[in-house]
Amino acid sequence: EVQLVESGGGLVQPGGSLRLSCAASGFTFSTYWMYWVRQAPGKGHEWVATATTTSLSRNVYSTYYAGSAEGRFTISRDDAKSTAYLQMNSLKPEDTAVYYCVSGPPLPPGAAVAGLRRSSYYWGQGTQVTVSS
Repeated sequence: EVQLVESGGGLVQPGGSLRLSCAASGFTFSTYWMYWVRQAPGKGHEWVATATTTSLSRNVYSTYYAGSAEGRFTISRDDAKSTAYLQMNSLKPEDTAVYYCVSGPPLPPGAAVAGLRRSSYYWGQGTQVTVSS
C-alpha cells in the first residue's frame, strides 16, 4: 500500500522557518518525482515545488519552484530514507495553507496542478502550516 505521511507543520511567526518532511512507503521512492502542493483556506490547490528523480550517473536531481516559493523554499529528497523535504524560510502569512506531498510520474513545472490529481499520482494527508504573529 502506497503511503505518504507529512510532518513538520505548525504555527510560526512571519519571517520564521519550518521544515516539512514526507515519509514514503509502499513504492520504489527513487523512481518517482516528488512534488509539494498547498491549499490555502478557501482556495484551490497550488503547486509549490518539484524534485525530479536522481540521475544515477551524476547523483543529482533537478528542482523547480513556483514563483511564490522561489528563493525562499527548498525541496530535497533522500532516496536512502524514502523521504522528501520542504525547507521553508522567510515565511509570510500568505504561506498559510495545508501542504501536501505528492509522488508520481514526471509532470512539467508549471503544468496545471490538476494533472497531479490523475490516478497515477499519490497524495499524503497534508500538514497544516500557519504563519501568524
